[in-house]
Amino acid sequence: MTSLVFAYSQLGHDCLKILIDQGEKIVGVITHENSATESIWFDSVADLARQRSIPVFTPANPNTPEMIQLIRQMQPDLIFSFYYRQMISDGIIGIPRLGAFNMHGSLLPKYRGRCPVNWAMIHGEARTGATLHYMVKKADAGDIVDQESVPIDITDTAGIVMEKINQAAQKIVMRQLPQLRAGTAPRVVQDEKDATYFGGRCAEDGKIDWTMGAWQIYNLIRALQPSPQYPPAFAEIEGEAVTVLKSQIPTNGIFEPRPVGEVTHRSGAGTEIACGPRGMERIVLVDYKLFS
Repeated sequence: MTSLVFAYSQLGHDCLKILIDQGEKIVGVITHENSATESIWFDSVADLARQRSIPVFTPANPNTPEMIQLIRQMQPDLIFSFYYRQMISDGIIGIPRLGAFNMHGSLLPKYRGRCPVNWAMIHGEARTGATLHYMVKKADAGDIVDQESVPIDITDTAGIVMEKINQAAQKIVMRQLPQLRAGTAPRVVQDEKDATYFGGRCAEDGKIDWTMGAWQIYNLIRALQPSPQYPPAFAEIEGEAVTVLKSQIPTNGIFEPRPVGEVTHRSGAGTEIACGPRGMERIVLVDYKLFS
């Protein structure tokens, strides 16, 4: 029984380690070269593989004819993708006799696509999770093998939720590895009517619009903090650009209309800003600094 693993990031590292520790014979690991412009906050998939004498490949494009031929020569029984950042083509998915499987950071069919943790938090979801599914041509649309749900607590940041999903993913791998090896893994068809899809995010997507409701702003801020892949939320306060790391919503309920974005109060607890339709809501910026 042999496996080929596509992996990156902390989840990729930790799921690869489980396969190694469970005695899986891994014929190769395909990962990414670290970018000089990216803050590398996670353990190295490549280093782990090399420490265990597993061949490592870092192609700019894994779907070239040359790479597909190389993978065919490896003859993997299984292919796993753990937070690998590129789409894997049909030419690769069809190679392993027992199937190709991807770990996605949401409860599919919701939040297909990129940045699922951030999008779930931005939309105020109370739960998310990890899903292991069969890989097909369409992103994140294959039959579900297993899911593990995790709560998004009201004080959680993206970093906390990412770690919860990492733990959930590891549980799934441990739980399903015997069935995957035996070719008896479950298949549950995704219900397309429940599917949602979201694309990647850029720095500009973190800009706070003070016309949004207080809860929308609160969720945006915590969805990007701390999220090493993305810069924090940012805004303009009294003509100065600031990055916002933490906020709170006042408990004292009813407010008079004020111009949105206006500072309505300052104290040791933070800076209170008018927001929402007609400036009738408030949010307190607890931790922010001048944009640099």
